[in-house]
Amino acid sequence: MGKFGLLEILTLVGSLGIFLYGMKLMSESLQKVAGEKMRSILASMTSKRVFGVLTGFLVTAVIQSSSATTVMIVSFVNAGLLSLTQSVGVIMGANIGTTVTAWIISILGFKVKMSVIAIPLIGIAFPLFFSKKTKTKNLGELIIGFSLLFLGLEYLKSSVPEIDPNSQFIQNLGNFTDLGYWSLFLFVIIGTILTVVIQSSSATMALTLVLAANGIIGFEIAAAMVLGENIGTTITANLAAMVANVSAKRAARAHFIFNMMGVTWILILFYPVIHLISWLMHSKGNPSPLDNPIAIPIALSIFHTFFNITNTLLMVWFVPLIVKVVIKLVPDKEDDEEFRLKYIDTGMLSTSEISIYQAKQEIAIYAERTSKMFEFAKKLYYSDKDEKIDKLFKKIKKYEDIVDRMEVEIANYLTKISESELSSLGSKRIKAMLEIIDDIESIGDSCYNLAQAIMRKHDNKIVFTEKINVNIEKMFKLIDSAFEEMNKNLSHEYSEIKVDKAIHIEKEINKYRNLLRDNNVINIKAKEYKYKVGITYSEIFSISERIGDYIINTAQSIHGARE
Repeated sequence: MGKFGLLEILTLVGSLGIFLYGMKLMSESLQKVAGEKMRSILASMTSKRVFGVLTGFLVTAVIQSSSATTVMIVSFVNAGLLSLTQSVGVIMGANIGTTVTAWIISILGFKVKMSVIAIPLIGIAFPLFFSKKTKTKNLGELIIGFSLLFLGLEYLKSSVPEIDPNSQFIQNLGNFTDLGYWSLFLFVIIGTILTVVIQSSSATMALTLVLAANGIIGFEIAAAMVLGENIGTTITANLAAMVANVSAKRAARAHFIFNMMGVTWILILFYPVIHLISWLMHSKGNPSPLDNPIAIPIALSIFHTFFNITNTLLMVWFVPLIVKVVIKLVPDKEDDEEFRLKYIDTGMLSTSEISIYQAKQEIAIYAERTSKMFEFAKKLYYSDKDEKIDKLFKKIKKYEDIVDRMEVEIANYLTKISESELSSLGSKRIKAMLEIIDDIESIGDSCYNLAQAIMRKHDNKIVFTEKINVNIEKMFKLIDSAFEEMNKNLSHEYSEIKVDKAIHIEKEINKYRNLLRDNNVINIKAKEYKYKVGITYSEIFSISERIGDYIINTAQSIHGARE
């Protein structure tokens, strides 16, 4: 094989590093350049599987990384913007999108001396990279990333050692390449491990193409490695889902199952497919990839594309089954809830009046989630076990993050509706709804503030008197009544709502808060309890009263939306 020492190994690794860094830079800068558009494309998924597949393909073809797409999908499922069924379709499309990388490398990377183009491109992009304008800087990063990707590929080609057909290396490799299906399984595993280590199926595909073009591995072995890369790429999404919710874990697991099922059926039909591709290329006047290494890159791209498109066409009909399987594999944990927008679609809008109705239903769900936050805060107050206290506080924090995100999504949706033709009543409703979601988000913030105050009580080991606990319980019951009335009002037709009861509850809350505040000052002066106890007590009932204020604001906004 010729001399291949430490320096040559480091050159090979460095070449791969340039390729990987170029891909990372290009992918990240593309996401910045197309950022919000990319988010809106993914967030506008409908339940139509074909549209989901097409979107996954387009996004991955553009950002050149199925890993980036699947990680984005996992994060969107985690935020509740995509359902599990929708995410599976997008993941299928992302797999087809990865084939674009192979074609770019096969057509350009092996036939054009890319350094002739890449270096001048870096020269053009370099001044843009130092621009103060964010968009211009991102464009510079994008061009530099693209250039580095192909420079890395060229260095990769030149740093792979020339192989002597009679060398010991080739003879040893030959021992593992003519074992039939055992060889295929071995190189599927090698492809999987390489992709897991490199964390990019595109980079592993580039490495496979280089090895094949240099005659180190044959077409069949290269095809087996490509199958392994399809399994390895699912690891990134599964790693991203480790800290996500149940739905996100299921989406990542669905990606793994989809690719594993595909690799299973293609291995059964492996040799007929390989010979079909060989015959196809030979019939078009090209050399066979089984005999000539020069033909392997194009043949491998055909194989990769055939596999992913055929697999998607087959598996798209089994999406409901895959969903059922992953739900079994990743069951709901106790109290774990799937957060998603249930009634509105963040992309395509129907007629404005239907859209307003959908938004109204979504707001009702939104309000119910904040009332759940208050329930958790109450449980936190009455808990005395550290493990349960930590678990409840983490749950409240999670809900608070979701409530913030939901406000943005609903507000964006309402803004889109307001841009269409609306009646005067419709305009009033939109204005009222924007006010309502702002108040609901403030309720969520206040519930989180209440949880923080209760945590300080636990952390500082502050013990309330029996009388204080009775007073706090009475305040909590008043807030419960306010939440009940708010949820009832928001779930009914706005034109039918009467706010008299909500106003009465709010007055009771204010009156009781004033009573507690006055008595607290007297009790602290009389030294019935320590000043620190009085301050924490005051904080809890004051935040509770503030929650009541935001609740009555929603009723007043509803009242303003009536005809």
